[in-house]
Amino acid sequence: MPESWKTRVLRWKFNWYPAYRRTGARIVYLSEDLMEARVRLPLNRATRNVHGGIFGGAMYAAVDPLQAIMLATHLGPDYLVWTKTAKIEFRRQARSDLLAHARIHRSELEEIRTALTRESKLDRDFQLSFADTGGHTVAHFTLTIHIRRRQAHEAPMHEVVFQ
Repeated sequence: MPESWKTRVLRWKFNWYPAYRRTGARIVYLSEDLMEARVRLPLNRATRNVHGGIFGGAMYAAVDPLQAIMLATHLGPDYLVWTKTAKIEFRRQARSDLLAHARIHRSELEEIRTALTRESKLDRDFQLSFADTGGHTVAHFTLTIHIRRRQAHEAPMHEVVFQ
């Protein structure tokens, strides 16, 4: 799906958000329906570890918010969505720029909505990987996203990055 002017602005805002900007990563694509994002993490002075590869913490920081923010955007302000746990499997040293592809399928979104009508909270696992310029998987992530309905006393955030 092509990127619209609206998603280009959202991508720009996200990339300039200080906490994300400091990861060294940049979102290079955001689909118009906000169901897909691509992230590029360059190997440079800021992301390099003592062995010359990309620091594992930079990899995690680059992918940590993606699925949670995409889900929160689709579920709306009545829900709290955050990354509860992360499992990282490093498969090889990152000696070049990395690319990750985060995606939420419509069927997953509908399953989550249906489950939240029966349950007050839900944990859902999402998988994504960083691949190097040669297409080899460098790190595989399993992110557990926690979703629950916002309580009456919990005010929604005034501005979310993707609004």
